[in-house]
Amino acid sequence: MPMGETIAATATPAGESALAVVRTSGPLSSTLAAAVLGHAEGRTPPPRQATFGHYHALDGRTLDQIVLTLFAAPASSTGEDLLEITCHGSPLIVRRILDDLFARGCRPAQPGEFTRTAFVNGKLDLTQAEAVADLIRARSDGALRMAQRQLDGELGRRVQEFSGQLLQIQAELEAYIDFPEEDLPSESPGGPRTQITGLTQAVGKLLATAKHGTLLREGASVVIAGLPNAGKSSLLNALLGRPRAIVSPEPGTTRDFLEEQFLVGPYSIQITDTAGLRLESPDPIEREGVARSLEKIATADFLLLIIDSTIAPPKLPEAVLNAIKPHNTLVLENKTDLSGSISQLLFLSDCKHVRLSLKTGDGTEQMREQLTLALEKAYAVSNEDLILTSARHVEALNRVKAALDAAQTKLAKRAPAELAASDLRQALEALGEIIGRIDNEVMLDRLFASFCIGK
Repeated sequence: MPMGETIAATATPAGESALAVVRTSGPLSSTLAAAVLGHAEGRTPPPRQATFGHYHALDGRTLDQIVLTLFAAPASSTGEDLLEITCHGSPLIVRRILDDLFARGCRPAQPGEFTRTAFVNGKLDLTQAEAVADLIRARSDGALRMAQRQLDGELGRRVQEFSGQLLQIQAELEAYIDFPEEDLPSESPGGPRTQITGLTQAVGKLLATAKHGTLLREGASVVIAGLPNAGKSSLLNALLGRPRAIVSPEPGTTRDFLEEQFLVGPYSIQITDTAGLRLESPDPIEREGVARSLEKIATADFLLLIIDSTIAPPKLPEAVLNAIKPHNTLVLENKTDLSGSISQLLFLSDCKHVRLSLKTGDGTEQMREQLTLALEKAYAVSNEDLILTSARHVEALNRVKAALDAAQTKLAKRAPAELAASDLRQALEALGEIIGRIDNEVMLDRLFASFCIGK
């Protein structure tokens, strides 16, 4: 934001609600606080104190009853004078207040501009700024918890620790380069190589959490698979608690996959109902549906393989058999309400089985319990562990690790110390990118553009 500008936007979602919040940030905020209340110039409301009154527009109209709170710089979330106007949640009222603020000299805020202003003014590091968006988009308890920890600065502090260790190693190497004839003492008994090994291991441990971060951010991918008419669409409807998929006794009703996002206990999952796995079909549309099903199965985190317990176990395509693992597959023996139903435990005996009837509901609770247990194992990380949830952080830390490995290799081969020092500087720059210590305007533009307006 150019110096001297004041931005304005709603901080609450569009649509009708009991209340809405309009915010401004910038040098006009203090003057606006007095003006919109109809106060004489200089009678600014006291900072950090809610003031009730009426919003007086430039044209003399009273737009609404409001509660106004002024936060004086630098003690505000953006580091600038910041004004929050709470009005009734009518879209018309919100629109009129915004139009009046624009007429008084404010301009519309860009997506993420309030958070970006906070970052520029040192109120947040870049990981905390990103956590604001993660917090808003969290779809599970785990994702919410990780976003809160990142917003509290935990990842930023960890990166600062890495930077501090790296600076110490680099200082030792640079001192040797500058004074090669001196017998300089090492801070570590094993010298830089030992320190680099320890730092590389710490970075690698943090990188290993990225797989859990994907699950927390996007939810686990769960695919319903099986032969035609085994009960896949009925299973989707049972899990969702509503008739999402068409159910018919005719096999092959589902030709393409259906996807839905929902919660199983505290865990977010993306559930996909696929076309029946008919091995040979004369119908080209059905063959295309099966091909798409196989693609979904190959990339799934979990499989709910549903079979008809009244007939012999199915012959599955090799691509499905390759995707099935004991830890990621739950075999659901459906149609137990029918007289011909028999146990199919010898089929994929390494996998957990649940017998159920989607028609009567028997066994569905046990199925949910088993799915929850599988998700708990997938999400299983200590509450003390910090988890990477951003692809940007993962990419930067991979570069850090690669640079540390390169430096270690050069030192082991007794290459010139200047070359290893250059690798360490690259690692330090990559760490700086994570918390925003490297000035990269293009990267910042791209990052904050994904925020909603008013944040």
